[in-house]
Amino acid sequence: MSENDVEEHSSPIKTPKQLIIVVVLSFLVPIVLIVLLSQLVTTGLKTGDKNMSDEAVALRLRPVGQVEVTDPNAPKVEKSGKEVVEAICGACHLSGALGAPKVGDKAGWGGRIGQGLATLTQHALQGIRQMPARGGNPDLSDLEIGRAIVYMANQSGASFAEPVAKAAAPAKK
Repeated sequence: MSENDVEEHSSPIKTPKQLIIVVVLSFLVPIVLIVLLSQLVTTGLKTGDKNMSDEAVALRLRPVGQVEVTDPNAPKVEKSGKEVVEAICGACHLSGALGAPKVGDKAGWGGRIGQGLATLTQHALQGIRQMPARGGNPDLSDLEIGRAIVYMANQSGASFAEPVAKAAAPAKK
């Protein structure tokens, strides 16, 4: 090998101005990429998916329970079957959690409806399998439990009559 065969290494950066530009860009380009990626991760892609709407996300993030402050001396207002199902029973019976039959599932409720309203009500009052007594809410009256059972069963193919409140005894004078 002779001295003439050695090539000198030439740099593509020829001036100090080019050097400054390369150094500045080597810092700016990664920073811009990081900012863009963080925006993508935090906001996501806008695809128009209804499950990602603000309302759907707020519904999924809502608290599991709510505190209700009531006057203990106030007369108790009996809830309808639909109100009890939406407030208490729906946690399992609308989603099918813990093996609970879903409201509206005729196959899941068929055998239970065949047992009769009295048996269904007794199971709801005392609890059965993974379902706690009174659906986990001891404040529910027997009438409210009965209404909830009738509501769920009727939504699932039964034709039970809704229980009515016993007539209040007349006040003594």
